[in-house]
This record gives sequence, C-alpha cells and structure tokens, in this order.
Amino acid sequence: MLQLSFLKVIGGTVNDNGFIIVKATHVGSETALSQIVQLVEAAQLARAPVQRLADKISRFFVPTVVVAAFLTWLGWFIPGQLHLYPQQWIPKAMDSFELALQFGISVLVVACPCALGLATPTAVMVATGKGASLGVLIKGGNALEKAHKIKTIIFDKTGTLTKGKPSVVQTKTFSKIPLLELCDLTASAEANSEHPLSKAIVEYTKKLREQYGSPSDHMMDSKDFEVHPGAGVSANVEGKLVLVGNKRLMQEFEAPMSSEVEEYMSEMEDLARTCVLVAIDRVICGALAVSDPLKPEAGRVISHLSSMGITSIMVTGDNWATAKSIAKQVGISTVFAEIDPVGKAEKIKDLQTQGLAVAMVGDGVNDSPALAAADVGMAIGAGTDVAIEAADIVLMKSSLVDVITAIDLSRKTLAKIRLNYVWALGYNVLGMPIAAGVLFPFTGIRLPPWLAGACMAASSVSVVCSSLLLQLYKKPLHVEEAPMTAGPGDGGSNLV
Repeated sequence: MLQLSFLKVIGGTVNDNGFIIVKATHVGSETALSQIVQLVEAAQLARAPVQRLADKISRFFVPTVVVAAFLTWLGWFIPGQLHLYPQQWIPKAMDSFELALQFGISVLVVACPCALGLATPTAVMVATGKGASLGVLIKGGNALEKAHKIKTIIFDKTGTLTKGKPSVVQTKTFSKIPLLELCDLTASAEANSEHPLSKAIVEYTKKLREQYGSPSDHMMDSKDFEVHPGAGVSANVEGKLVLVGNKRLMQEFEAPMSSEVEEYMSEMEDLARTCVLVAIDRVICGALAVSDPLKPEAGRVISHLSSMGITSIMVTGDNWATAKSIAKQVGISTVFAEIDPVGKAEKIKDLQTQGLAVAMVGDGVNDSPALAAADVGMAIGAGTDVAIEAADIVLMKSSLVDVITAIDLSRKTLAKIRLNYVWALGYNVLGMPIAAGVLFPFTGIRLPPWLAGACMAASSVSVVCSSLLLQLYKKPLHVEEAPMTAGPGDGGSNLV
C-alpha cells in the first residue's frame, strides 16, 4: 500500500535513490529562502537608529544656522551703516556691507553639518569591516547598534555550547536481542535523519559492523520514516516498528519503561550524556549513550559575559538532566529543556515583554525561529544555511569568544559614534561665535570664509580619523587566554 506524506520543502539536495514528488507552491522571490535574503539585504541598506538622531539634530540645526548667519549679517551691517563702530575696523577695499556679509558667510560655512552626517556611517562602516576581519559578520548598522543593548543571551546547546560532533560512548541492551542486530535496526531507522545524534548512531554502527567483520555500509530497508520534532524518529524496518528517541517518544507510542531503563537513563544523564532509547514493536530493547563534548571556551565565555552584566540562559530540546549537567559545567544557572523550535522563540518573546534586550546564539534549522525573534540573532558559522540567513550576526569561526567580540565591538562603536558627535558639534559650537565676530572688537581676530571652510573640512577629517581608530580594535585578550579543562561530559568512555 502506497502511503503519502505531505511535508513543506524549504531547501534542496541531490536525490540519489528512490523518488520524491514535489509540488511548487512558491517560486522565485516568493520562496522562504529568497524572502530571508531580501530581509538581509534590506537590513544592510537600512540606517542604524542612531543615525536618525543626527537627522533630527540636522532638521533643527540647519534652519538655526541659516537664521544665525542672517542675524550675524544684520548685526554687523546695521551698526556699520549707522557708524556705531570705528571705521578702521573695516578692511581696505571693503565696506560695511561686505564686512557684514563675510561674517554671515563664515557662520554659514563653519556650521556646515557635514561632520554630523559622517559621524555614524563612517564608524559603522569601519566597525563592520573590522568585525568581518575578526570573523564576526555583522549584517548592517541596525544589528551593530542593537548588540550594545543586550542584557540577556540565550544559548542553544548542541552545536553551540557543545562541539556539535556527538559520538556514541556507551550502549546497553534490555533484552536478549544481540547488540549488532539492535544497532543495525537503529541505524537503518536513523539513516534518513540529518540530526547530529542520528549521524553519530549510524557512524557507531558502521564501526561496530567492522569489528564483527560485516560490511560497514549495509543498511536494512526502512519504510514509513517519520520525524517527531523534539522526540525522535520512527520507521518500519524489516516489518518491525522501530522507535529511536527520548522518553517523550516512548510515551507517545505507549512503550512501557521499566525501572532498569529509568535507572540507566538517570545514570547517563548525570554524566551529561544524552540517552537515546530504542524500542522494537513498542518494547524498549536498548539504549545508546551519546556524548557531545563542550567547546573548550564555553565556560570562560559565560563567565566573561557575566562580568559584562549579561545574563546567560540555555534553551535546548534535550532532556532536563543532561541540560542541567551541561549548564552546571559552563556556569549557566537558568535552563529550559525539552523545548521545541517554536518554544524557543516563545521564551525569547517572554523575556522581551519584560523589557529585556535578548540575543540568541544557535546553529541549526530548529534555531531559526528563535534567531529571527531575538533582538539580535547570532548564528554559528558552521551551522545551517537557514540559521545563517535568519541571523543578524554570523560567527564565521564558530567560536563562542566571538559572541563577546560582537557585543564589545558594538559597545566600542557606539561610544565612538558619540565621540564623533562631540567632535562634529564641538567645531560648530566653538566656531560659530568666532565666525560671527565675537572676538573681533577686542582682538581684531576674525574668521574669513576661506578659513571657515578649512575649519569645516577639519571637523569632517577629525570625525573620519576618529572612526578609523576602530581599526585598532582588538578582541578582549584575557578571554582567549588561560586554558580550560574538559568536564565530565566530554566523553572518552569505552564502548560497551
């Protein structure tokens, strides 16, 4: 009997075996990936919010300068016509009208807001370029600015806090079925899955078959393969219903769990290992303990983020015991486990309703909704294309240290932009009274238009040079130094 399953297709690959019928419901610019790319392009073209502050200042500043220049001309022209100041103040080959006009033009020129307009874009351009050279790809000024406001960071576990290369470190059978047969059935059911745990189980089975002298690439035929998000997979292998997953999957298919199974799961989870249960025809026959080593820098990064006033939270689809054990090793106190992809996004929205600026760090397709929902999404460079497209910042080197780099660079950039505003407005505030001739009656010093133009250019040059100093930015060195010892969840147990 032919059974049809209807699933949404979000990407493409090469289908070497079998066949698949695909109905195109959205094509071209309407596809999900195309829309994500369009969003990224729009983000890169959008101005940083802080740039709008300069626009608001200019909106009021420019008319004020024009009025000030006109009043300056009147302030010198009328007294000149009434002979209220000595005539020797007027340079040769010039009358009172021309003197007043020069004062007015000087005010207009020296107060030109060119530097104000350069303050933000130059800093953003230099910072994004510097970030890219350090392995931190920042998609536009909006993401760069938002990053400095982050007070809470949510980390995914697998592939983010851990290396994302799990391996089977221990096995256990709860029936008389031989270990090789159990693993063959398990690997055949998992062969169609792209999950890292599935790949680890298939790889372990291949090595086990080599030990027994059997062909390593042999797989049994499986039918009716189905993924149960956040729980596991099911398939019909050689006429047997094979379930591979966690406790939730077993409960969903009403596979009873004995005290022996519960005890083994608890033991593995205490060691920060993920216990994958295998049931055949709704009878739990064995379990595989999978370990995914922590990234060596994870603990130091969490500690440094805490010193920066940033709270770290872990959200994962793994079981509670393993999640808590991993979190304890890296120093995270708040954990949410057994959460599906939609649930991760909901957790972020809950934190945002509390007025917190939230960042999400993830690597997989299941992290994409959360990356999009966060104020700043950070994708691990070695992660999936969908996660990278959905994120605001991509950590190209896949190092958690770059989470700190992104936030620190954002803070340094915003501080530089504020300094640029001081440079830009400082020239205007100090230059306008001098250009208006405040010092002229007492010192004979005045600012002719050509010199006012030079001062205006100097303000722009000072702002650009100030922004270029961001090229000297370096990662926080003390975060990358000092080795970290591996925790008990790093694996290394003998295969059983």
